[in-house]
Amino acid sequence: MINKKEIGTIGEEMAAEYLEKNNYEILEKNFRYKRLGEIDIISRESDNICFIEVKTRSTLKYGLPRESVNFRKRENIKKLAQIYINRHNMHDEIIRFDVVEIYIEKNQDNINLKEIKLIKNAF
Repeated sequence: MINKKEIGTIGEEMAAEYLEKNNYEILEKNFRYKRLGEIDIISRESDNICFIEVKTRSTLKYGLPRESVNFRKRENIKKLAQIYINRHNMHDEIIRFDVVEIYIEKNQDNINLKEIKLIKNAF
């Protein structure tokens, strides 16, 4: 049986592939800093540095994936983005916060992609 963490990792891989096919350059995955958490994907799209949260769901029982990116999560992502910007001297860059929603079908051994939604400027 596939667990929740594995589903999240698979969703992040699907999101990265989707982004690359849509002209995003992946700069970093799973950027972490101390206890703030992580940013799933950091990428460049045109003139934007994009900080991307990936949410994967097999059911809407608990709401839309984007709805789980609550105020606290958004604030942590913003703090992490500032740390990343400072570390990489990207102060003159245009930044954007996106969410990628991954909808999957799962059974005991397989996960199949149903749909991907990219929400630019999600917050």
